[in-house]
Parts: sequence; structure tokens; C-alpha cells
Amino acid sequence: MKILLIVITLLSSFSVNSQVEYGFFAGPQLTGVRYTIDGKKQESSLKIGVNAGFQMKVPFENRLSFAPSIMYNLRGYKVKFDSPTFPPDSSAIDNNTSFHTIEVAFLLQHDFNLQPGHYFIRFGPSLDFALFGNEKFNTNTNGFVDRKMTFSFSEYGRYLASAILQFGFEAKNGLFIYGHYNYSLTTMNNQDLGPGIGNRAGGITIGKYLKRNKVAIDTKNMQ
Repeated sequence: MKILLIVITLLSSFSVNSQVEYGFFAGPQLTGVRYTIDGKKQESSLKIGVNAGFQMKVPFENRLSFAPSIMYNLRGYKVKFDSPTFPPDSSAIDNNTSFHTIEVAFLLQHDFNLQPGHYFIRFGPSLDFALFGNEKFNTNTNGFVDRKMTFSFSEYGRYLASAILQFGFEAKNGLFIYGHYNYSLTTMNNQDLGPGIGNRAGGITIGKYLKRNKVAIDTKNMQ
């Protein structure tokens, strides 16, 4: 949580000392997982989630901007096991998870032109912090378990590093829409010799900048 507080302080500093745009966004997303046991990929399926958060745009060179964001995510996945694994449990034959995270993204944005309405691409790393979650699974003894996910050094990990790619359009009135793909660079599992849990997410997001204090650019000098 200290990391999140530091990031929030830095973003506040940007808004005070730079000419920036800032706004809010939200949208649905499909979340899933690349789940491996001893290197073998397991059968998995997607779940519907959401993301919503606060977006900034700090221009610093021509069409390039720093575009950090802080967002809430509802994520999860469904997976079937062909061999024992822990977590969740050595007797589990499947798992259905849902978990809530706070994600901080450090993205660069490239605008395709300098018109008021334009396409853009964003890319960069992010740090995800899992707050809490729930998992449901069947066991090979015909039992059913519904419980909270345990985050610890020997079970699920709270910290996830990811790479993000976004492509979208900004309108003159401050509205923006983009499609995004989030690819986990780390595993959610902390157990030694445990499964590889690489989270994935993709979706459509709509937002609006609430303040448009843009930098004046002399396009004559760029020709």
C-alpha cells in the first residue's frame, strides 16, 4: 500500500506542476489465465470483469505523452486440472476464482496526429495489487469448497507485474474510447513448485477528460 500512496502523490504533483489532462474511465473486460502444472497448459475459460479508474495525460514531446492511471479491476478465471496442484488444494480438480485488484499503470501515449480528434496508442508496464478474492472448486472426493483466497508467501501472491497495450480514439470534447489487452509478466502463485498462473485481460473502455489544459503547440515550426 505504501507504493500506491507514493504513486498517488507523484500523480498529484504532475497535476499541480504540469499542463495536463485528467479524467475518469470505466468498462467491461474479459479476464482469463494461462495456467500450467509442471509446464503443461491446463484447460481454462474466460470470465466477465470490469475496470474503472483515474487517467492523466502529461504531454512532454510533440505527440508523445506520459499517461499514468490508477484503476480498480474485477478479475478471475476458470480452470480444470489434469493433475494435483497447490494452490488451491492437492485434491482440487478445477477452480473458479474472482478477485479484486488496484492497478497502477505507467504508460506512454503516442497520438497519430495533432488534430483535436485523433487515434492513439498507449503501452507500458503496470503493477497490480490484489486486495481480496474468492475461489470455488470441486475435489476428487466429490466435495465442494467455497472460500476466500489466501494471499501469502506460500500461496497466492498479491503483487502482479503486467504489460499493457491500448489502442483508441480521443474526441474533441474530451471523450475517449479504447480497446486494451493486459498480459501478466509474473505468476500469481508463490508456492514453490506450484502452478504457473499468468492472468490475462482484454476489454473496451470509455472515459472523459474533465480538464483540458493543453499545451499550445506551434505546428508551423514542425513542418
